[in-house]
Amino acid sequence: MDDALKTKLTILADAAKYDASCASSGAPRRKAEAGGLGSTTGAGICHAYTPDGRCVSLLKILLTNYCLFDCAYCVNRRSSNVRRAKFSVDEVVTLTVEFYKRNYIEGLFLSSGIIRSPDHTMEQLIRVAKALRQRHGFRGYIHLKTIPEASPWLIEQAGLYADRLSINLELPTEASLERLAPEKDGAAIQTAMGQMGERILQAKEERRRFAPAGQSTQVIVGADASTDESLIRTSARLYDHYGLKRIYYSAFSPIPDAASILPSQSPPLQREHRLYQADWLMRYYAFSPDDVAGATESGMLALDVDPKLAWALRHRDRFPVDVNRAEREMLLRVPGLGVRAVDKIVAARRHATLRLDDVARLTSGLKRARPFLIAADYAPVRLTDRLDLRARLAEPPRQLSLF
Repeated sequence: MDDALKTKLTILADAAKYDASCASSGAPRRKAEAGGLGSTTGAGICHAYTPDGRCVSLLKILLTNYCLFDCAYCVNRRSSNVRRAKFSVDEVVTLTVEFYKRNYIEGLFLSSGIIRSPDHTMEQLIRVAKALRQRHGFRGYIHLKTIPEASPWLIEQAGLYADRLSINLELPTEASLERLAPEKDGAAIQTAMGQMGERILQAKEERRRFAPAGQSTQVIVGADASTDESLIRTSARLYDHYGLKRIYYSAFSPIPDAASILPSQSPPLQREHRLYQADWLMRYYAFSPDDVAGATESGMLALDVDPKLAWALRHRDRFPVDVNRAEREMLLRVPGLGVRAVDKIVAARRHATLRLDDVARLTSGLKRARPFLIAADYAPVRLTDRLDLRARLAEPPRQLSLF
C-alpha cells in the first residue's frame, strides 16, 4: 500500500468511527462460488463476539469526509477544519479485497459525506458494492449507509448488492434536526425508511434478494435536550412502523471547533448503555414504551441500576413471584433473569419443583433475583420492602471511555 493510500485510510477510517450502526445480524449464510471471495456466517460483525467466542470484524470507512451539509454535531461538517480525503471506487474495492485476502476482515461497512449531490454520492457507494459482488465474486458482508435524499431507484440498486442498508435518523425530534442539522429533513428520512422497509418485505415475499439483513439506524444521545423516555418512544415507533432490525444509540462526543449550541461535554456513557438495555426490554422482554417510561425518573433512566431493576423497584407490589407457578411474561420481569434463564425455568419446572439451588444453576443473576422470587424452599422475608434494597443491588460506578 503506498503512502497516499495509507494516509487516506487513516483519515477516513478515523472519520467513520462515530457511526455506531455497523454491526450486523441476520445476514444469510453464504459461501463464495469457485473463483470468488468471502462468506457470511450470520454472526454479528465489526469487532463483535459470536456465541462461540470468535471475534469477527469488517473494514469500516467513509468514501469521503468532504460534505455539503453543515450538521453542527458532525466532525465532518462543511465548516469543520478536519483533514479531508476521498477514496476512488477502485481504491475501496482494492482495500476490501486485499484486507480480506490477508484475513483482516470479513466484510465492509461503507458510508460517506455528501459530495456533489445525494444521487452522485449514492451512485459511488453502489459502484463499490457492485464491483465487489460482480467483478470479484465477493460473498462477504456489505453494509451501505444510504442517502435519504437519493432517488428511490438508487436505493433499490443498493439493496441488490448490500446485506444491510441504513439511514441515520441522528436526532429524535424534528425540532432538534432543524436546530442542529437544518439541511436534513426528518420527514424525508422517515419516508425513505418506510420505502426501504416495504421493499425488504416485498423481496422476502417474492423470495428475491434485497438487503436480506434488513435496515438499521442511529440516534445520537446527548447532543440535544431529548430525554431517555422520548428516545425510547421514538425508537418504539420506528420499530413498529419500519421494521428496523436495530437502532443504535451513540453518545455525543464533543468535536473540534464545535458550535456554542452544542454541549461542552459528552453524556455519561452509562446513559448510552441504559438506553440499549431499555431497547432490549422492548424487543425481547415484552416491555411496552409505557413500561420503560415507568422505570425513568423525570424521563431519564437511572445510571446506578438497570431499567428492569428500576421498574421492579417501582412496582414492588407485583413481587415476589413464584418460579414454579408464575407466567413466563412475569418471570421476564424479574431482575437478574434473562430470556434464556426464564425459558430454562419454564422447561425445568414441568418435570420438577424448583428450589433456590436449581434456579442458581439456571442463571448467573441470582443475587439480583433473590428479593423478587419465591422457590420451593425459599421466600424473601420483608426483603422486597427494604428501604435500602436499591442501594444493595445498585451497580458500582464504572469508568468508561468512548474509544
